[in-house]
Parts: sequence; C-alpha cells; structure tokens
Amino acid sequence: MIHRRRLIAWTLVGSAGAANFAPAFARPARQTARQGTAAPVTYAGRADVAQFAAELAERRGWDRAWIERYLGQAQVLPVVRRLIMPPAVGTAKNWQAYRARFVETSRIQAGLRFWDAHASWLDRAEEQFGVPPDIVVGIVGVETFYGRIMGDFRLIDALSTLAFDFPPGRRDRSEFFRTELEELLALSQQQGIAPDSLRGSYAGATGLPQFMPSSFNKYAVDFDGDGRIDLHGSGADVVGSVANYLAAFGWTRGMPTHHSVAMPVDTSSRARLLAPDILPSFTATQMAELGAELSPAGQAHTGPLALVELQNGDAAASHIAGTQNFYVVTRYNWSSYYAMAVIDLGSAIARARKTR
Repeated sequence: MIHRRRLIAWTLVGSAGAANFAPAFARPARQTARQGTAAPVTYAGRADVAQFAAELAERRGWDRAWIERYLGQAQVLPVVRRLIMPPAVGTAKNWQAYRARFVETSRIQAGLRFWDAHASWLDRAEEQFGVPPDIVVGIVGVETFYGRIMGDFRLIDALSTLAFDFPPGRRDRSEFFRTELEELLALSQQQGIAPDSLRGSYAGATGLPQFMPSSFNKYAVDFDGDGRIDLHGSGADVVGSVANYLAAFGWTRGMPTHHSVAMPVDTSSRARLLAPDILPSFTATQMAELGAELSPAGQAHTGPLALVELQNGDAAASHIAGTQNFYVVTRYNWSSYYAMAVIDLGSAIARARKTR
C-alpha cells in the first residue's frame, strides 16, 4: 500500500505504484462496513459528483446516466474517513511486535495450505516471471491471511467517500481516489460486472492480493486461462497477478532480497547510509568504506544496496542491507516493515514445507 518506511506513500499506483493501500501499522481488526441503523447518506444530487460524472463521460465515452446512477447510489462512509487517518502522533514503531502479527503459527499453517493447493501455479509463475513462491505466498498471507480478511466495504462507497469527502488533518489525496474511482468504473466495464458488486478494504483494495482498481487493470492476469480474471476465487489468477506485478516493477530472477549487515560506529557514516532510506544507493564497497560490515554474500553482491533500519520501540533497531528485490517488494506496499514481514513469513512457510 504503502510508504517509505514512514507509514504511507500516497503516490501509489501510477509512476511508482503499489497494489495495497493499507498502512504498515494498519489496524489488524477485520474491516467492516457496518454503519448502524441510521439511514445511509448517498452521493445523489451532489454538484461535484455530477461534474465528475460529466468529465468521465466526455473523456471516456461512457454513458453519463450510467455513471451518475452508480455514483448516486454510493454511500458516504464516516468509518472510512476515520480509518484512513494515520496513527496518533508519537506511536512508536516496533518491528518485532509488527512481525509477530504475521509470522505466527496459524498464518504459517494457512500459508502451507495455500502453497500446497497452488504449487503448480506458483512454480509456473516463478518460471514465467522469476518471482519465487515464498515471496508470492508471503504477500498473500500478509495482505489477507489467505483470504480470511479481505474487507467488506463496497469499493464504490469507500472510493467515493475518499474521492469526494477526504478528511482534513492530512495531505489531501482526494485526486488519487478520484482516479481509483474512475479505474473501478473502467474495471467494471472490462470485466462485465456491476460497479457496486466489488468489496474490499476501506481504502479500495480488493481480492486476496488486495489490488487497487488501477493495479487490477494494469497487472492482474487470467493465469488459468478461463477467460476471466478472478482475484477472489481463482488461486491461479492471484498467484499470477502478484508475480506479474512484482516483475513489472523490476524483480530480478535469482537475486536475494537482503543481506545481513552490522552498522558502522561512526554516526556521520550511519546518517549517510540511512539517508536514501529503502532506495538502493550504495555498492558493497561503498558500504564497507563507510564502516558497514556486510555478510560474505553481501560483500559479493554486485548491485546497489540500501541500509534499511527497522525500529524496535525502546530496544535497539534492526538493520539489513536491502537489494533491488527488497525495494521491489516495497513497491507493493511502501514500507520496509511490510517487506520484511512478507519475506519472513514466506521463509517460515518454505522452511515448514521442507521439515514436515
């Protein structure tokens, strides 16, 4: 979803892109659209919505009445406006606590079942896209617990709320969500489904891999060749779409995601190495010259590396040397915490498969 290790990057799908819009420290509770017994407020009759519909009709060649009908039925969801807000200021990041939410027995067991059920598709995806099964399985596990937690919001409600009533208190991203709302309407036409039929997260992501509508339109694939793309019921399409997404953002076949590293003692060297954040910017030689001690595999790495810091609350921070492939995982959700959770969960499931 999705940020540069600071919670959320709001540029998501587009020039940089991300499939998932949930913050790295997003609420783990099941997302629900229940609003109580009050009559819902809809977007019917709103002048800004009517103008949006007119612009779409002209630009896309769509029937304006069709657009207005569905947007007019979309509901304003106050809960979505609350959920999109960041955690309270001062909330400490804790990698070990974050990791424990995902790399735990029940999720590992669910991952084993997912891997076993879709082993042939995972192997085919690795052959075609170069993305190993553990990374794909790790992403689906972190995103939705293998389909257990996909969100129950109608996407048209969530996206309309964020497009036309984005809450104050953080940088306005209503234009991004208007683009995603347009992409939802395009998706419905391409897939031959009603715009109000898709459900997902409070931020508009859908299916087991939690693709935003624009990611669905750009990267989702009919991997099983049945003539339709199904990210809710087809494990093959889920696997192929996740692998295709990562490949599109530059996954390099056979490259590890990270290497172990010990931080330099000199504070200025630390600051220089940490400055680019998760963007690979240093050669192994440059890191060594700045006092970082890489593992033997890291010393032999030929591509650029990033010194990635994972804070552990009041305890000492953890560090890795992230490769280009680590950076690619963060294109799915712009968070180093997210990427490491994906990697560690996938690795734990792979180990469990070998030892059972």
